[in-house]
Amino acid sequence: TVIAVLISISSGMPNHSASIQLCVQKLRILIEDSDQNLKYLGLLAMSKILKTHPKSVQAHKDLILACLDDKDESIRLRALDLLYGMVSKKNLMEIVKRLLGHMERAEGSAYRDELLYKVIEICAQSSYLYVTNFEWYLTVLVELIQLEAGSRHGRLIAEQLLDVAIRVPVVRQFAVNEMTNLLDTFTVSAQSNSMYEVLYAAAWIVGEFAGELEDAEKTLNILLRPRLLPGHIQGVYVQNVIKLFARLATTCLELQDLPGLVTLCDHVLDKLQHFNGSSDIEVQERANSACMLIEMLRNQLSMSADAMAMDTTTEGGIPPLAIEIVQEMTLLFTGELIPVAPKAQRKVPLPDGLDLDEWINAPPPEDAASNSSSEHDKDELFVSASQAASGADGGEKRRQSLELTPEQLERQRMARLIEQSNNPHYLKSTPTASGASNADQYDNIDDIPITELPLDMEGVAALRVGITKRSDKYLQEQQAAQGGKDGKKKHKKGKKSKKAKNKVAYNSSSESEGEPKPLHIVNTTLDMPEG
Repeated sequence: TVIAVLISISSGMPNHSASIQLCVQKLRILIEDSDQNLKYLGLLAMSKILKTHPKSVQAHKDLILACLDDKDESIRLRALDLLYGMVSKKNLMEIVKRLLGHMERAEGSAYRDELLYKVIEICAQSSYLYVTNFEWYLTVLVELIQLEAGSRHGRLIAEQLLDVAIRVPVVRQFAVNEMTNLLDTFTVSAQSNSMYEVLYAAAWIVGEFAGELEDAEKTLNILLRPRLLPGHIQGVYVQNVIKLFARLATTCLELQDLPGLVTLCDHVLDKLQHFNGSSDIEVQERANSACMLIEMLRNQLSMSADAMAMDTTTEGGIPPLAIEIVQEMTLLFTGELIPVAPKAQRKVPLPDGLDLDEWINAPPPEDAASNSSSEHDKDELFVSASQAASGADGGEKRRQSLELTPEQLERQRMARLIEQSNNPHYLKSTPTASGASNADQYDNIDDIPITELPLDMEGVAALRVGITKRSDKYLQEQQAAQGGKDGKKKHKKGKKSKKAKNKVAYNSSSESEGEPKPLHIVNTTLDMPEG
């Protein structure tokens, strides 16, 4: 009842700031209470007030962030929902940093996935309204990939990588270098089924914006490296290998480097044989097409090399037909691909004489349709004894194939126990007294052995306390810039005369003046023009 009264007061008097502040303060008392039910109801009421008075709730950001450490998962999820509306340009980096820290400490894949999704949702809301530095955001996306390799939101991260690289041209050079490192260091594992999609985005970015690469040859070798990947990702690898090959071949033409072009063709042809043996038919088709195209170029270069060997007086040069082939390959990928808005199809004019409701082919007669359906039913109703026996054998084989090994059963049991321990609605068993007996085996505290952990060992370096992430440097730069502005404001206030103390000061400037200015601009006008 008290919470309902507070919500009604806040909604009934929207312009009465004192009442709103009082309601929020009372809700803060409920959230700080040890009773989990009151805490949840306080967060729920706070979310109602957040919709109408976000600035009043933003002042209690630390309290909401503290709720992320609560043992009750429902309270943690409710606090995450509140953070979405509390973000501003000034506190976005700090909130994301706190959420990344919670991801490192959180247990349970479901909650970690929710944290990852909330980080992206907070940053991407309203067309990246609160993101002022997109290099920072790309770094955060890469860190999310490294933190949660088994997440089910790999496709979402891939979409964000593509969207930022396309809509923010200023950060493309930074993006292609980050994607090159991601392609080089991404670890293929059984838990990365969904996270494989980030390789799709990374390969497309380095190929589409190959002109921004610092070392295109290194990136080409990374894409040609044999790896066990899904078919659609291998297809993107092959497609962007051709883009990088065209760029490197163009560089060889500009330098008149015939031996370098021959070496490049031989190297790519040799590495593409791995994709020719792929089980995916589309990968095979793309790889074969690429090999045929490069072989045409290689044959022209071989003819030129043979002519040079026979005629020693001929100066070394690339034959005109080979130059034409490279130029045609480059023209295949000229032009910039831009995203299409969801409403762009409505702007395409309908051609005259086109009737979308008209049948393209004559519809089948009703008698033929009924006969085919009846024959299909007969095939399903009447089954021969041999087919039934084969079906039974197949069922036994399937049942045999589903039998798990003891190691797999043990892994499933451990995963189930971890999930039960993190589930707040599951009744846990009481701990046994074995822990107490183990603790009492040492009568004196000084007798307990102490082992020092060598932090210089390989694999333990990540456990060092105080290590900052790459994305933290952007937050430190923002805080340093904000601190400089605050110092200037204090210096100006000190120069005011004493007469101003007796006057009432009205702050006419909005709170948004203290927010950092965006370093990069998002291109949101990529919609198709009117047809």
